[in-house]
Amino acid sequence: MALDYKASGVDVEAGYQSVELMKDYVKSTLRPEVLGGLGGFSGAFSLARIKEMKDPVLLSGTDGVGTKQKIAFLMDRHDTVGIDCVAMCVNDVACAGGEPLFFLDYIACGRNYPEKIATLVKGVAEGCRQADSALLGGETAEHPGLMPDEEYDLAGFSVGVVEREDMITGENIRPGDMLIGIASSGVHSNGFSLVRKVFDVNEENLRTFYPELGATLGEILLTPTKIYVHTMKSIRKAGATVKGCSHVTGGGFYENIPRMLPNETVAKIEKGSYPIPPIFSLIQKTGGIDEHVMYNTFNMGIGLCLAIDPADRDRVISAVEAAGEKAYVIGEVIAAKDADHIDEGGNIKEGEHKGVELI
Repeated sequence: MALDYKASGVDVEAGYQSVELMKDYVKSTLRPEVLGGLGGFSGAFSLARIKEMKDPVLLSGTDGVGTKQKIAFLMDRHDTVGIDCVAMCVNDVACAGGEPLFFLDYIACGRNYPEKIATLVKGVAEGCRQADSALLGGETAEHPGLMPDEEYDLAGFSVGVVEREDMITGENIRPGDMLIGIASSGVHSNGFSLVRKVFDVNEENLRTFYPELGATLGEILLTPTKIYVHTMKSIRKAGATVKGCSHVTGGGFYENIPRMLPNETVAKIEKGSYPIPPIFSLIQKTGGIDEHVMYNTFNMGIGLCLAIDPADRDRVISAVEAAGEKAYVIGEVIAAKDADHIDEGGNIKEGEHKGVELI
């Protein structure tokens, strides 16, 4: 019998079927700037509107879903991780003040099951709709022998634009500025290697109902990452200035919040200033995890942290709530010399982090 590509593990026909199944999902995301349709070798996006901007700056963000996908495999549920993938990229663009314009995805799989791939893209399309971003194209690659048949890896990237004068850079943050935390929907898409270790996850315990969660463990863990594009637009429309913005992802508070801060400043955050979702308490209790590790791994209930002038407090909180999200005053920016965990010589107390002080 003559060999062909299918015999080697790559089903070209399944690829064609996947594309047919996902076409309507992709179409639902298209913006007026998109030129042409699905199936070309590249996606085309008109720059006519961008040309009208005074000093446009392109922004980009790329990421994947990581080992959260393992939960999707065990639950055999594939309609939410696409939202996560989009969120991880477009939130980074929004953090710089940008408007996400278009998104491209990349799916590597052991075997192309058309319905499963189409369900993945359905989630990507939903994330794009939430971000007002066009799903401009993508790629599905079968990797027989490299990945198990039932598994896949989803990643993508976003391209956005912002007027240079409207970029959020953090350079104007000063001691006395207020920190606003915008609530997360839960674990989002980071820290899942630790989560899986804590619960020794399998299909049975993922389907276990936890009274403190009000749902099964799997349902809570697969809750999609919040997309904050509309929230940031709402703040801008309210006339408030966001001086700095941190997307709280892998590395939690300690890694991400200092990324927006100028040198010689510290984020002083009150741990009791907002409600921590029950999933984090369950993770900490079940795994016997130190509090520092929790804040150094997870978002702990805060998806975005904003630095603003205190005079903008009410406008920002009202704008966040108008976008359907919850906002809390969680702390303030202080001079590093005034931080309790840094001594006069600039040395950091053991177990603390230079850029964040939790009280």
